Amino acid sequence: MAPHDGFPRDLLSQPPTARLAYFVDKRIAHPRLKDAHDALLTALHEPTRPPLIFVIGPTGVGKTTLRCRMERQLIAEALPDLEHDPGRFPVVALEAVAPESGQFHWRDYYIRALLALGEPLLAHKIRYRQDPQRDEQGPLVYDHGAATPELRRALESCLRQRRPTAVLIDEAQHLRKMASARRLLDQMDLLKSLASLTGIPHVLLGTYELLGLVNLSAQLSRRSTEIHFGRYQADVAEDTQAFRSVLLTFQRHLPLATEPDLVGHWETLYERSVGCVGVLKTWLDRSLAAALEAGASTFTTRRLEQHAIPTRKLLSLAREITEGEEALADPHGRGDLRALLGMASDRTTRGAIPSAVGGETRPGRASTPPPGGRGARRPERDPVGVDDGH
Repeated sequence: MAPHDGFPRDLLSQPPTARLAYFVDKRIAHPRLKDAHDALLTALHEPTRPPLIFVIGPTGVGKTTLRCRMERQLIAEALPDLEHDPGRFPVVALEAVAPESGQFHWRDYYIRALLALGEPLLAHKIRYRQDPQRDEQGPLVYDHGAATPELRRALESCLRQRRPTAVLIDEAQHLRKMASARRLLDQMDLLKSLASLTGIPHVLLGTYELLGLVNLSAQLSRRSTEIHFGRYQADVAEDTQAFRSVLLTFQRHLPLATEPDLVGHWETLYERSVGCVGVLKTWLDRSLAAALEAGASTFTTRRLEQHAIPTRKLLSLAREITEGEEALADPHGRGDLRALLGMASDRTTRGAIPSAVGGETRPGRASTPPPGGRGARRPERDPVGVDDGH
């Protein structure tokens, strides 16, 4: 069987751990992921690229998968340069760690970024100062361990020398861990200046909480761009078809003796994953682990139900998604903008500009279902690619 048709059949003779590892590592290059990837790559290659790029989407939509996919892309693009410039770093990727004290820890962030850049002398950074017990001509003394400003300057220097295409910051919503709106603006101004001074754009990947950072000031809004990495929507025909194709690809790669019928239960699987492929994949990983441990030859609906996220948690996630989508939809429209600018109202200008990512339809335009109802086409007509890390 060809790799794109499903899993290698010899996996069935392998131990359960090998079969589970195969599926856990499998990534699906589905339409939402590819759209977000293409939009981010375009933004990074623009001649006037912004210093800050926000990739915003719900929990479990696949932002970490997008980050890993982008890392591979940027490394592949930089390979010709690395032959004659081995000191260059194609990309820097790290996670914004949630602080223990409720305040985002910039010193920890600088250290992690320098480690990601391969800074060889990080443990030997020192801070020079004048000995207060001596006159100005006395010898300099130093403290072990550089202070935060020194670490920032070291990071700026390292970014200039290593020249990565971008700095990718996952879980960037943790930057919001500040006590006041004024401090939040300081957070973003700091990142913006770091990106501007070094000429290296910073990509912030996070949940809809990032929306609270994007619009902190007019200058920040102007110097940044947003990419919406959204879920699949059940009321859009193209989305339901794409989701069914994702399910078909997953079911063909489940290393089980009998292929389960995930597509036949697509509505339940959509509901219990709220249309997010990352949530779906984690659910299937857990279900497969349980099936292999029990020696089962396939999935059952009962086993899937046993490992689904509880409804109370899904309700919380669905509310968060809905609120985030409404905030991105710009419900005020251009009519309010024209009014603020003292321009005459024009009905033709009302409504939000649709996102270029994810295939959202224009407000007020109903999606047209295909003949026979939504999702009527056979999913085999639209196979979804498998991302094997190339």
